[in-house]
Amino acid sequence: MPLRPPANRDELRAWLRLIRSENVGPVTFRDLLTRFGDAQAALDALPELAKRGGSKRAIKVGSKAAAERELAALHELGADILPLGSAAYPARLAAVPDAPPLLFARGNTQLLERPAVAMVGARNASANGRKQAREIAGELARQGMLVVSGLARGIDAAAHTGSLADGTAAVLAGGLDVIYPPEHDELYAEIGERGLLLAENAPGVQPQHRHFPRRNRLISGIAVGTVVVEASPKSGSLITARFAGEQGREVMAVPGSPADGRARGCNRLLKQGAALVENARDVLDALADDLRREPEEPEPMAYATGSALPDALDAEDLESARAAVLELLGATPVAVDDLIRECQLSPPVVATAILELELAGRCQRHPGNRVALYQEDASRTP
Repeated sequence: MPLRPPANRDELRAWLRLIRSENVGPVTFRDLLTRFGDAQAALDALPELAKRGGSKRAIKVGSKAAAERELAALHELGADILPLGSAAYPARLAAVPDAPPLLFARGNTQLLERPAVAMVGARNASANGRKQAREIAGELARQGMLVVSGLARGIDAAAHTGSLADGTAAVLAGGLDVIYPPEHDELYAEIGERGLLLAENAPGVQPQHRHFPRRNRLISGIAVGTVVVEASPKSGSLITARFAGEQGREVMAVPGSPADGRARGCNRLLKQGAALVENARDVLDALADDLRREPEEPEPMAYATGSALPDALDAEDLESARAAVLELLGATPVAVDDLIRECQLSPPVVATAILELELAGRCQRHPGNRVALYQEDASRTP
């Protein structure tokens, strides 16, 4: 069910405290609010849930003081806070299961009313690749699209530059006030004045390796489709393309010479069924059917239990479910539906066991409603 956005500052502060609590990410946040009805009730339940999951120490719950400091920093930046479920929140991103509960924006938030297309690619892009990105992005923006990218070197910067005059948005890996890479300070400032800057991390957070895949799922989630312009086989742009596919969005790629390693990722996407595009008209044609469809409301999580609270569930069943889930999990993510079938217990019981184990730091969520044992260096979307 869609979340009801916070109605006042106290509720907003509780949302912020919950999403900043240890082992609580976007999926877990939505699951907790589905179970407990509001963020404060979920906050009150966190210590006991983590204890049931086998945590050896008290879970770190986001403090009121830290939440107030973050809200003050956002106010100082002149940032808009877009809660999931509000009219201002990007409609297509809201349909993604791991959409951030709170999105922070600086600039022209009305641009989010437009249909968006993501454009990503190589950081060491060729001159031709950058030119193509600028031209395609510029024409898409002139046609009323919002061009979304990640402010990175190469194709990202070219896409922003090309669409700056008519509609661009940069999704940042760190805090809304952190410029990365530093040499894009002028582009960052221009986008803040003429376009839109977006982030889910708190102000002051410096981007780390694990932040970039999370940033990428926002880029693809906001957009109707993702265009890849030059990408090596190990490029982070292919992660964005994979997220787009998992989110049910169109994946498009600009073909390149087989002799250029920067084209191999795009050519591989084409072999896998991505739409071949060479100009803005090709992109619009590929997205024509999707642009005619309104974004759908997010479906309830397969593991959400509605009003079935942990205290209402059988303690022995929960203990059995926790043991069964731990036995079935490994380093490779497995679908929650598969776990439910293997455990031969009710979905509410298995879902609650997963939630408790996650809050205890013993398992972790992955895109596509999958779960794995906790891995310290894994990129998570809890």
